[in-house]
Amino acid sequence: MPDDHQQDDYPPPKYAWYVVGVLTLAYVFSFIDRQIMSLLVKPIRRDLEIGDTQMSLLMGASFAVFYTLFGIPLGRLADTHSRRAIIAIGVAVWSVMTAGCGLTKKFWELAVMRMGVGVGEATLSPAAYSLIADHFPPQRRATAMSVYSMGIYVGSGLAFILGGMVVQFASGRESFVLPLIGAVRSWQLVFFVVGLPGLLVALLCLTVREPTRRGLVPTGQATPSVASIRETWAYVLDNRTTFLCLNFGVALVTLNGYASTSWIPSLFLRRFEWNQGTTGTVYGLLIAISGTSGVVAGGCLADWWSQRGRVDATLRVAWLSTLCGLPFLILYPLAPTGTITAFLLIPTIFFGSMPFGVAPAAIQRMMPNTMRAQATAIYLFVINLIGMGLGPTAVALLTEHVFQNEKDLHYSLLIVGSSSYLIAAILLGISLKSYRRSLDYLQNWSQRRTSEDQTS
Repeated sequence: MPDDHQQDDYPPPKYAWYVVGVLTLAYVFSFIDRQIMSLLVKPIRRDLEIGDTQMSLLMGASFAVFYTLFGIPLGRLADTHSRRAIIAIGVAVWSVMTAGCGLTKKFWELAVMRMGVGVGEATLSPAAYSLIADHFPPQRRATAMSVYSMGIYVGSGLAFILGGMVVQFASGRESFVLPLIGAVRSWQLVFFVVGLPGLLVALLCLTVREPTRRGLVPTGQATPSVASIRETWAYVLDNRTTFLCLNFGVALVTLNGYASTSWIPSLFLRRFEWNQGTTGTVYGLLIAISGTSGVVAGGCLADWWSQRGRVDATLRVAWLSTLCGLPFLILYPLAPTGTITAFLLIPTIFFGSMPFGVAPAAIQRMMPNTMRAQATAIYLFVINLIGMGLGPTAVALLTEHVFQNEKDLHYSLLIVGSSSYLIAAILLGISLKSYRRSLDYLQNWSQRRTSEDQTS
């Protein structure tokens, strides 16, 4: 498919990668704040007197519902207003809300703060993907977006590593006395440590310049006109097979991802009786190294295929990664020791991370510029409502109500992981043909719009 702009029209590569670096740092902090609670299950359950299901709601649904509900209107805002300002405000909001989790003493208070974190984080990815698409031509976009998506794994890894270190440091004391705040429990201290530094990242985001919006635009028009919500939905409906299969396929991969990151630390603690410091360090390193390697490898492979004429390269990588990851998702929960489990998690995380760089790149390529952030928000709405909203809770419900033994957590992870990946592989396989049709549709749509503008 021909490029929609010559490479020379885009910002200089060094500056473009600086933008990616700033956005990736923001994404890292978002996942630190999002995932830190997974390592604090035991002390929060104890102090708030709640069970696994309520804990799963704090880790998943309370965040996911507000993250997804606010994502679409914020995506619309990113298509019409300054994306860097939206991101900077959002980073500040979720950082303050994360620190606010350290002030809570009741379940509902912590749930409200997690909702606030979700609202703040909803600003980031729709605007970030749109910004990246305006800095890189299509044949280099998958790699750039995969580097941005590294933030998922670097952030999650750091959440477990730093969280484990702080928990280990604080394990000998019941409480700490902070200036102006007073006495807090050790798990509350963790939220202050990871939340407040994000305010500096919010300031750094303001160093990014708002670029010219690029994409398929009518001839002679300097910048694209803003697409209405009705136009965007009409475009999505005309490409509904692609959107349904792509979004729900990646959503099921996401479901397993959040189920795993929420409960694998508890798997090591409950089944193998590892301590929190060791669990945080080992699992954090696994996520940071394997996840980062996988998401970047997926982006590079997609760009390599794309440059050789395979227009469905991004989705093909996502599909193949689910097929490759499925055997390891079956094996790791059944491993007899913590060490073997950790080794099996290396390929599990590697292949599981691949779709999260290439899937957004696929959406950016199949959408007109004026609809990209909104389409990304719809994508994020689906994958996070299903993945984050259902993943942690599905494992908790199986453990509490089916197996009725917290040490049988590995069976819950096996069922949720294998079933979600099997269906995801089917959906992503179906989406390959429809995606190619969607790229042709975009070309025809652009030509039709250009013709209409010239006649009017």
